[in-house]
Parts: sequence; C-alpha cells; structure tokens
Amino acid sequence: MSAETLARWQFGITTVYHFFFVPITIALSLLVAVMQTIWVRSGDEKLLRLTKFFGKLFLINFAMGVVTGIVQEFQFGMNWSEYSRFVGDIFGAPLALEALIAFFLESVFIGLWIFGWDRLPKKVHLAMIWLAAIGTMISAIFILAANSWMQNPVGAHFNPATDRAEMTSLIDVLTNPVALVTLPHVLTAAYLTAGGLILGIAGWHLAKIGKPGSEKQEKDASAYRWATKFGAWVLLVAGALSVVTGDIQGKIMTEVQPMKMAAAEALWETEQPAAFSIITIGTLDGSQEVWSLKVPGVLSFLATGSFDGKVYGINDLVKKMESEAFTNSNVQLQKEVSDRLAKVGVENWVPNLPVTYWSFRLMMGLGFLAMAIGLWALWVTRKGGVPKAGKLWTAMMFAAPLGPLFGNSFGWIFTEMGRQPFIVFGVLPTASAVSPGVSAFEVGLSMVLYTVIYGALAVIEVGLFMHYAKLGLPDVVEPQVITDEDAPLTFAY
Repeated sequence: MSAETLARWQFGITTVYHFFFVPITIALSLLVAVMQTIWVRSGDEKLLRLTKFFGKLFLINFAMGVVTGIVQEFQFGMNWSEYSRFVGDIFGAPLALEALIAFFLESVFIGLWIFGWDRLPKKVHLAMIWLAAIGTMISAIFILAANSWMQNPVGAHFNPATDRAEMTSLIDVLTNPVALVTLPHVLTAAYLTAGGLILGIAGWHLAKIGKPGSEKQEKDASAYRWATKFGAWVLLVAGALSVVTGDIQGKIMTEVQPMKMAAAEALWETEQPAAFSIITIGTLDGSQEVWSLKVPGVLSFLATGSFDGKVYGINDLVKKMESEAFTNSNVQLQKEVSDRLAKVGVENWVPNLPVTYWSFRLMMGLGFLAMAIGLWALWVTRKGGVPKAGKLWTAMMFAAPLGPLFGNSFGWIFTEMGRQPFIVFGVLPTASAVSPGVSAFEVGLSMVLYTVIYGALAVIEVGLFMHYAKLGLPDVVEPQVITDEDAPLTFAY
C-alpha cells in the first residue's frame, strides 16, 4: 500500500475508535447532572445512588476519550503535513479554542466534582458537573466548526504568494451553515446514545432482580425502574430530534455537496421526483443497479423539501465538475483555487459508493432500532411492570446503547467518505494533503503501534466499564462537608 492509503486507514481507524467515547461523554455528563439536580432538590436517595453509579461510568469513558483524542491532532502533523501547511491557519483556530476554553473547563470542573463531594456545599458541587457538561458541549461546537469548514470552506481566501489558504473571518467559520445544523444533529445523536446506555444497563439490572424479595431489592428495583424509564424517554426524544435535525442537515448537504447526496443513494441519473431505495443490489463496481426496493419521492423530500424536487445524479454532477470545477461556486476559497485544483488534478470525482450507500442506511437503521427498543421498554415497565429476564431482553439491552453508538460511527464514515476525493471540499484533494517526506513503512509502523495500544486500551476500557456496570448501584451515605482544611482529599469513586 502507498503512504497515502495507509495514512487514510490510520486516520480512519483512530478517529472512529476515538468517536466511540465522544457521544457518551457529551451526553452522559449532562444526564448525570440532571440526576444529581433531582437528588439535591428532592433528597431522594435513589437519585444519589444513580448519580454515583452512572458518574463512575462517565469518568471511565471520559478518561479513555481524552487519551484516544490526543492522537488525532498529532496525525495532522505526522501524516498530513501538506494539509496542515495549506489550511492550518484556519483549521487550527477552532481546535486551539477547543483546547483553551472547552477542555480546560471540562478537566478543571470534573476534578472539582470528583474530589468535592465532602468539600463543597451541595449546590456548589452540583454546579461543578453542570459546568463540566457545558464544557463538553462547547468542545463539540469548536470541533464541529473545524470539521464543517472542511465540508464548506467559508471565511477564507487563497494567497497565491504563499500558496496557502488564510482566514478572513472567524465568525464565518464558526457560523458556517453546515456547522449550525451539524451541531444539533450530533448532540441529539449523542443523547440518543447516552439514553440507550442508561436504559440498557438499568433495564438489564431490573430484569435480573425480577420481583423484589427483600427491602434492598425493592430499593434497587425502584432506582433501576426510574433509570430505565428515564433512559428510554431520553432515547426517544433525542431520536425524534435527531430525525428532524438530520432532515435539515440533508438539505444543507445537498446544497453545498450535491455529490454526497447522490452517492448516498447511488443515484447515477438525475431524477425528478427521486425515489429513496431501502435496499439496492448493484454490480461490484457500483455503476449499475441490478435490483432495488424504492419508496417514490422520499429522496426528493430529503434533498429539497419537496416530494417532487429534482435530485441531480452522479453522471450529470461529474460532467459539471469536469467542465467547470468550482469556478461558479458561492464559496470564495473554492473559486480562488480553481486554477490550482486544475493543476493538481482530480482523477475521480465520485466517492466510494458502497461505503456511502450502506453507511447512510446503517446510520438511520440503527437509530430507529434503538428507538423501537425504547418504546418497548416503556411498554414493559408501565404500571410498575418488570421485564422478563432472558436472552431476548438481554440482547435488546445491549442493542439499546450499541445501536446508536455504531450509528454515530456510520454517520461520520458517511460524512467523511462522502466528501471524497477532497479533504477540504472543492479546495484540496486528499491525495495532495499527505506528508511528502513520510514513507509507507513509517506510516504502517505507527499504525500498527497505535492499533496495538488502542487494542490494549479497549480491553481495559471494556473490562472496567463492564465490571462496574455489573456491580450495580453503590450503597451511599449522605455526603457531609469536611471543614478540616488538613484532612486528605477523598476520591468519591
């Protein structure tokens, strides 16, 4: 394999791996804050137990997310130095803001929350987890602004003297239309995942207890039933909002990246109205359809908001790009680099169709599956009902968090693969962004090392997570504020 291909694989592996932890961190922090808020207001012991229980799982996940996330920024300099040279002044700004503002906010207040149970007054301690949760969402704002700029490079111009892109407006970068719609979609998908996590763990324990036979079992069952319903409602509400925000995102995507929408459907010819295929079987190269099951007009609605809208096919879009590239684009940077792009050359304007087609459907299908499980969990637990333990229920409780989690990953795979052959859409081809001085051996060696390290971390993470999830709710004592300044700090977990 070439250094470019290995660099793509390395970035794909490490990024998808890292993003397993991101949605849980973003959403679970706020949901734990909600549990603690209810405990502070009501004094209900079960909410304190749930706060401690899911708080510990949040901290395990957060630690792993930090460790795996560090590698992402290193890779821009290691394997993608030409990318960093060409657009680093723009792309680096939101990343720097994320580190200076959001990550500091998260790390500082999470530390105070961990060690402050018996040091801070209840309401002050509660504020710590809320500030940490706000920090995770601010982090998402800046990271998504950086990624959205790669999809729609606004707020920048090309300097031919330095052969680099330069920022003209940070406000335009942060208020990119793609970023404004991507942020709520990613956040709602995160809450879909975290809601499924709470539902899955609590629902599994609730079924395991069955009909309570002792006072302790009754207390545990009450807490797990509350958490099961809470997780299910979060999952359903977040799922519905994810559908709405995803629909808006699809229309913006069609406007700025029409090829991505065509690739999502493997639509070769322009159609009006355009049907959405639930499943398509095509030739191995994806160039011809053999058989498909389609719903008329749905793709037109997803792309344009009208069931009779026109959706341009791959063949027409390729002809347009080959003839004029981005000379008529509304984005200043894309227009200015058209001559440079012609010199660099683009071999194939079409993304990988099997990947974009199936990742788009897996993203949606896994989300809907989780929502169906949430509905079933609410039905089973209505009027104090207890789910029946068994293989089917256990499988559903595993699928409740894993479905949205993998759905998130497939969504990002679609987003990034659908942008190809560009690393910055319409500006810089991915093949032109790799580090020219790094050999295939060096990239391959670092990829093997990262994979081995990440594999070891995965074993540790899953082992810790499963261990503490299976232990169940802890026995708690009402936190008492220690006034002795010389007393050692207490690790509350």
